[in-house]
Amino acid sequence: MDDIEATVREFLASADDCYSEYDNGYTDADATLRRLETHIDDLRDAVEE
Repeated sequence: MDDIEATVREFLASADDCYSEYDNGYTDADATLRRLETHIDDLRDAVEE
């Protein structure tokens, strides 16, 4: 597995965690979007490297 594939897998796992926590009522929509935005930024940075 190459670096970008590992990064994408990590992103998807993190995104799944965000959705799961929201679905279970542990976080509100704003907090979930902030976390997803952070993960998207991390993914974007990794792709641009």
